[in-house]
This record gives sequence, C-alpha cells and structure tokens, in this order.
Amino acid sequence: MVQPIVDVSPPKWHLGHTTWFFETFILSVYDNNYTVFNKDYNYVFNSYYETVGARVVRTDRGNLSRPTVAEVLAYRQYVDAAMESFLSKQETLDKALQGLLYLGFNHEQQHQELLITDIKYIFGNNPLLPAYDSSYKPYADEKNEEQDWITLAEGVYEIGANAEQLDFCFDNELNRHKVYLNSFSIAAREVTNAEYLAFINAGGYEDFRFWHSDGWEWVNTHQVKSPMYWHYIDNAWQHYTPKGLLPLALNEPVCHISYYEAYAYAAWAGKRLPTEAEWEVASNKFTWGRRWEWTESAYLPYPGFAKAAGAIGEYNGKFMINQMVLRGASQATSAGHSRNTYRNFFQPQLRWQFTGIRLAESI
Repeated sequence: MVQPIVDVSPPKWHLGHTTWFFETFILSVYDNNYTVFNKDYNYVFNSYYETVGARVVRTDRGNLSRPTVAEVLAYRQYVDAAMESFLSKQETLDKALQGLLYLGFNHEQQHQELLITDIKYIFGNNPLLPAYDSSYKPYADEKNEEQDWITLAEGVYEIGANAEQLDFCFDNELNRHKVYLNSFSIAAREVTNAEYLAFINAGGYEDFRFWHSDGWEWVNTHQVKSPMYWHYIDNAWQHYTPKGLLPLALNEPVCHISYYEAYAYAAWAGKRLPTEAEWEVASNKFTWGRRWEWTESAYLPYPGFAKAAGAIGEYNGKFMINQMVLRGASQATSAGHSRNTYRNFFQPQLRWQFTGIRLAESI
C-alpha cells in the first residue's frame, strides 16, 4: 500500500480499480443476477468518475490498509468468474456492451503499464534501491551512431484514428481530419543517455536560456540536476532499473524525462520537439515504441470531438487542459496496446513514466 507521491498508486489499488470497472459498468448494469462483492469498494476503487459517486481522495490511497491484498485478489476472482458466467450466456453482444468490454480491456492494459511504472517508482525511492525484476534485460548497448534525419514535404495530411478500420480506439483519437504541415525533418531515433549527458555536462540545468519560465522555476524549486533515477556515485553515473542500480547505459534512449527537460534539451541542441501531427505523419518512417515521446502539442480535442454521455464521457475529455501529448509506446506498454494515433498525455513536470525525446526541426 506504499504511495510515495500522489501520481503513484499502490499496486493493490490498480488490481482493485480495474476489477471495479467491470463490476460497475458491465455487471451491475447488464446482469440482473449479479450481487456486488462489497458495497464499500465503489468508494475505495473509483478513480475520478464523479458520475459514479464519492471516492477516496487520490492522495489517501496509500492509507488503505484495508482491504488487504488477499481481499482484493478475492474481489478480482469473484468479478472474473461473474464476467465469464455473464458472457457465456450472451448469444450476441449489442454495440454498447461490446464497446464497454473493449474499453475495459484497454483500460486494464493502461493500468498494467501504470502498475509497472508505479512499482519502479516505489522501489526506486526505497533507500535500498531493490530490484523487482531480475530477468530484466537493458537494450543492447550498441555503438552510438550519428543521428539520421527524415524529411517530409509541406502539404496537407490526415491524422487521427479511422474508427471504421479499427476494433477499438479511444475517443480522444477521433475524428480523423486534415492538417497542413510545413516541411520539416524528424530524427530517425530517440535521444540517447550519452547525448543527454552532454547537455548536463554543458551546464544545461544551470542555463535559463533553454527553459520555459515554468520549467526554470520547476528546476530551481526541486533542484533537478538529471533525469529521474540517475545517481552520480563515486565519480560515475548510474541509473536505477528494474534490475536495480546499474552503470548508465550510454546508448540507450534517455528515459524518465519531463516535458520541461525535453524542451530544454531540444533548445540546447538547436532543434525542437515535433508536434503530434508531425510525429504521426512521419511515424511509419522510423522505429518507435521504446519510450513515450514528448511532443510540442498541448492535449486538446480534435475537430468534432464529443464526450460520451454518462460516466464514460469522463474518461478523456475532462483532462484536456494543462497537459502535453506523448506519442508512441514504451517498454512497459502492453503488447499491441498502442498505435500511431494513440494520444497519451501528462502534465509537463511528470517523469515517472517511461518518457523520452525525439527531435525535429523546421526546414
């Protein structure tokens, strides 16, 4: 039930919350024979759905000594069994129910990723820096090659998900629409630890010229000197990984970077971050998926976006303020969960996710 910061939820809360989703939005609505496992769990495991009622304040999730892990696992088994029984009796699924199932599956995949990132934060802030995955293998530390650049001509392009061609997409990926882009170049690979280390050694964290005003205040208020999980020990850089503390892998993509840091690095390098439209249009020309990549785009609705009625409408639309868009996926993302239209989003100071940098430049 450890919760070091507000953004990190206790692991058992993720297990309970993903279970609660199926109980609340499917079983309690569609199965007339279903009996709620524990009426208090709606209060405990509701995340942010105002429509569904009161909930535990996010900062207090770490105080939930009850229910126990065993009780949460029993809850999960109970709901899984009820879901299997309910679905086995359905000859067909109506469109609304099918949509809720797909949303529930994708919601669970999101929390599988959050579970990994939250556990890493919990262990990475334990003074012993314990390993939590002894089988973890870092990316091969290959020779650091010169950066290649991919150039796209100016023109009108289409971005966004085409719902008719996909089994599922989130509402914030809709609607597919046209955008005009000036000609630009985008990096073929992400910025590496070695390249970011050069920024540090050049005094990047001490030079206000590369930072937004908010970013500069954040750096100085929190005395940020390096990416999250980097430690300078005995005159050498190390970083915390799922396998514990290891020497910094210089040619791995830099990770656990805030938007503020991504922007500052790009400014120092004489480049910029790509917009989300540029990233999506170019994404079939480079390899992506090792890091969530910050873009220069604020998280805003696409043309024609409309929130669904009821609680499901709270899923994405209510967060379209004070957030920046990330594209791609990361090593913690469930296989097949992301796509090049997927719009992840976080506040600019956050770094506990597996976030990195890809550069761009205008031509």
